[in-house]
Amino acid sequence: MNPVPRDEHHTHTSTQHAQRGYERAAHAESTGHREHEGHAEHDKHAGHSVAMFRDKFWLSFVLTIPTLVWGHMLPGAFGYTPPGFPGSDWIAPVLGTIVFVYGGWPFVQGAIRELRARLPGMMTLIALAIGVAFVFSVVVTLGYPGTPLWEELATLVTIMLLGHWIEMRSINQAQGALAELVKLLPSNAERVVRDASGGERIEEIPLTALRDSDLVLVRPGASIPADGEVYEGDSNVNESMITGESRPVVKHAGDSVIAGTVNGEGSLRITVTGTGDRTALAGIMRLVEQAQTSRSRAQVIADRAAYGLTLVALGAGAVTLVGWLAVGAEPAYAVERLVTVLVIACPHALGLAVPLVIAISTTLGARSGLLVRDRRGLEEARLLNAVVFDKTGTLTLGEHRVVAVSVAPGLEETEALRLAASVEQDAEHPVARAIVASATERRLTIPRVTAFEAIPGHGVQAELNRRRLAVGGPNLVRRDQIAVPATVEAFAAEAAQRAQGVVYLIEDGRVLAAFAVADAVRPESAEAVRRLHAQAIKVVMLTGDARAVAEAVGRDLGIDTVFAEVLPEEKVARIRELQRQGLRTAMVGDGVNDAPALVAADVGIAIGAGTDVAVEAGDVVLVRSDPRDVPRIIGLSRATYRKMVQNLWWAAGYNIVAIPLAGGVLAPVGIVLSPAVGAVLMSLSTVIVAINAQLLRRTNL
Repeated sequence: MNPVPRDEHHTHTSTQHAQRGYERAAHAESTGHREHEGHAEHDKHAGHSVAMFRDKFWLSFVLTIPTLVWGHMLPGAFGYTPPGFPGSDWIAPVLGTIVFVYGGWPFVQGAIRELRARLPGMMTLIALAIGVAFVFSVVVTLGYPGTPLWEELATLVTIMLLGHWIEMRSINQAQGALAELVKLLPSNAERVVRDASGGERIEEIPLTALRDSDLVLVRPGASIPADGEVYEGDSNVNESMITGESRPVVKHAGDSVIAGTVNGEGSLRITVTGTGDRTALAGIMRLVEQAQTSRSRAQVIADRAAYGLTLVALGAGAVTLVGWLAVGAEPAYAVERLVTVLVIACPHALGLAVPLVIAISTTLGARSGLLVRDRRGLEEARLLNAVVFDKTGTLTLGEHRVVAVSVAPGLEETEALRLAASVEQDAEHPVARAIVASATERRLTIPRVTAFEAIPGHGVQAELNRRRLAVGGPNLVRRDQIAVPATVEAFAAEAAQRAQGVVYLIEDGRVLAAFAVADAVRPESAEAVRRLHAQAIKVVMLTGDARAVAEAVGRDLGIDTVFAEVLPEEKVARIRELQRQGLRTAMVGDGVNDAPALVAADVGIAIGAGTDVAVEAGDVVLVRSDPRDVPRIIGLSRATYRKMVQNLWWAAGYNIVAIPLAGGVLAPVGIVLSPAVGAVLMSLSTVIVAINAQLLRRTNL
């Protein structure tokens, strides 16, 4: 998926584009259970909606009641005679015909589309069943010997409408979580307009009028109207609806913000950088749509099974009709058996078994910051037994920090870090920035110093409250011939073995503390490795760093295999090496530098993409730079597969039992299913599959 180029003449609005993106994704989900990809026009629910099936069901239900009252089934069963009046004999035929034409028309339309595509399926079976019942009933009503099936026809259509209504509601619920995101966008924005005199005013404008470089005011608690950069202000922003990060994210001047996220208690002024199709929100919707239109092997198998079941049902229906007529059954009875077979064998549940699970799982993943680009990647993740992590920026921050501290007796680690950061805050060296960043992240107050002086090649020094402090490396210690305490010296030697840099905090010729500085391991990495081991997955680290650095990180995290000093072009060879050992491998990298390795792996996982979802490589894109999302995507894959298998077994097993029963195999012992009962069972099987798919929402990622 390529990023949409910026165009200064781009006149479409952010609201319109976001809405269209959602509509496209919603359509992909609601039609995700189409019979064959590439035939969108053959979707069995093309042009259908929840409201349509609801309205048709209730009207058909109301018309079915008098059809039953003045028919033959209820009077025969309960021994009553319905009220008679002129024309009462035509109640069942007339109302049955209305139910067939009004309620049955969606099924006839669907059958026409299937037959035009030469792909007979569920709609063909339903239309054939109600069509046979209707024609037979008309012929009998006009004088042919037999019993009409008006009640069975009306009941059958009504129950089928109910089943499809429930199905469409389930599908809409699957897409609803993402569709709700579009509502996060405010309808208006407050634009800051400055005049020539330097004054400014706030004007409320619709989102349609927003343009790049506009300055907008976002008040506390308001939704951010467009992607942008904080121009002024400080606040916490709730980004959970986009990234899955539950904690509010602190925003300062220069930080990026995402359309649809919610501002916290502070007021922000934001420079707009993205509207319309260029917002993160629209990009995520495109990615979800792409995932839901890609095909998995399970879907292909289900489609073939549904098509095969349709042919079996047609054959079984023909055999049933001919068989009963051959043994001398009444034509009405034989037609009733035929109709029951056609209805009960509809591959409705089979056609819904996989797509609904996929729709829910991709939506569930997207809400948690796990974006599936290709459904095959999600399907393959359950089979992984090795995960390869790139080190820098994936398991580590990709930035240097203080990773360990050793202090002289009587001094606290936090106080030592505070003093060192105060001396280093005006320095430009990367080690100085690492010390200051570490103190800032620990929320330490860093006081200002005086008489700051850089000592080229050695370190820096400054005064703090009349104390003369210096921070520097081993060169400073050697130059001033400073004695290093034994504990600090042992600490420095161990850090050197781990290829970590060491700097000292010195006062009046005495070492107060030593700091080990290195590319800091992410706090979440150790837990990610533990979770993968709990899933029986081997963890491998791949890095171009020196072996000492790589092995130190590997030991700290409990990584099984470490490949160090690997050149970028050698990463693919390492992946191939693991695959030759019989390991199904995932590669976790940044999606840009690691693109060849991501493609070579069985599953490519691009991590830390943020809201830049235009990552070309990778089957799965993880919005956050959190390695714990890797075991989460594997857990989602396994839960998704379990639901698929459960649904497929139920759908297939139901038909194995139901078709012979509908054909009347147990009629000699008095067990006969009417078409209405067949419709109930078929609809019930579909509802069970839909409910079981919805249970996937309870998966704890």
